[in-house]
Amino acid sequence: MASTASPRVPAVRGGVGPLRAGQRRSFFWRRLHSLTGIIPIGVFLIEHFFSNAVATAGPAAYTRQVAFLAGFPFVEVLELVGIWIPIAYHSLYGFYIWYRGEANVGDYPWQGNWLYTAQRWTGGIAFFYMAYHVWHLRFAGMHILANPAGAFGKVQLEFQNPWIVAFYAIGIVAAAWHFAYGLWLFCAKWGIISGQRAQRRFGYVCLLIALAFVITGGATMYAFLSRPLVPMTPASGLESYTMR
Repeated sequence: MASTASPRVPAVRGGVGPLRAGQRRSFFWRRLHSLTGIIPIGVFLIEHFFSNAVATAGPAAYTRQVAFLAGFPFVEVLELVGIWIPIAYHSLYGFYIWYRGEANVGDYPWQGNWLYTAQRWTGGIAFFYMAYHVWHLRFAGMHILANPAGAFGKVQLEFQNPWIVAFYAIGIVAAAWHFAYGLWLFCAKWGIISGQRAQRRFGYVCLLIALAFVITGGATMYAFLSRPLVPMTPASGLESYTMR
């Protein structure tokens, strides 16, 4: 009987080939994008959520908290370097990743694809939510850092519009999910957690973190909505609120 030659199996070389120059740059920018999502943006997000949660203690406590934050030396420089520039980079590069990526949710509805899509959409929603939030509270009308006594009343006035209340609620959920899942991705990409079991367990921890943010944000919104309207007073009225 004539024998047939078996197909030749190509040899597989060990190791990973060196990255090309473009790949090295992409690797660096992606790692920087991942890092800025945790430090400093994640740290700022935690501080911002819990600083605003002081509103649950009433207008006087919220006024003192805003005055405390406004009293930091070189606060504008700190915000620019530690908050606005990192947020701008993280957001713009995130939109670039979204533009270049393919989730394939419709064709391949795997869990990873759904999580990837959710991370992109929550990031986009959180970006526009933060842009509106900062513009309205910091640059439209009275500046709350210059007039801490009017901060509580300004937020209350904004919440008189039910569409804005709904937008805030959606923005809080989006920011909570984006940060919590981003924390999971950061720890997985940087090798802090390895193995499916450890990653699954840490996923539950991140889910609890997201729920903690949502609950904190919801309690803060309720504090503004449930109290009688506080007038937006000039800076000279600071004592009237801090002494109550």
